[in-house]
Amino acid sequence: MDQDSSTYAKDYSESGFWEKTQKFAITAGREVVETAIQLYYTMQSSNTPTWAKTVIIGALGYFISPIDAIPDIVPVVGYADDLGVLTLAAATVVTHITDDVKAKAATQVDKWFG
Repeated sequence: MDQDSSTYAKDYSESGFWEKTQKFAITAGREVVETAIQLYYTMQSSNTPTWAKTVIIGALGYFISPIDAIPDIVPVVGYADDLGVLTLAAATVVTHITDDVKAKAATQVDKWFG
């Protein structure tokens, strides 16, 4: 994940994250969006160590990058690679994804998905 983190970290921005997440929420699917938002809120926590924030920034950078393994415009499978990267990042930093983070992410996702 380190090489991917540094490669895609340059693509991460907070505004780019929220823009893509909101714009493509329905297309990407609830699982992708909820995982991404959990990672985002985990990264925002002052209790999250720098190494974990680096992993998260790389994964979120990959998510919002216009260039990835499977283009997001490909029907059905376009976000499969994004989910894989986000899931791997979440598994790597799982001990830092708190119940509070999960609740905040679920609240945001419920706004978009009902």
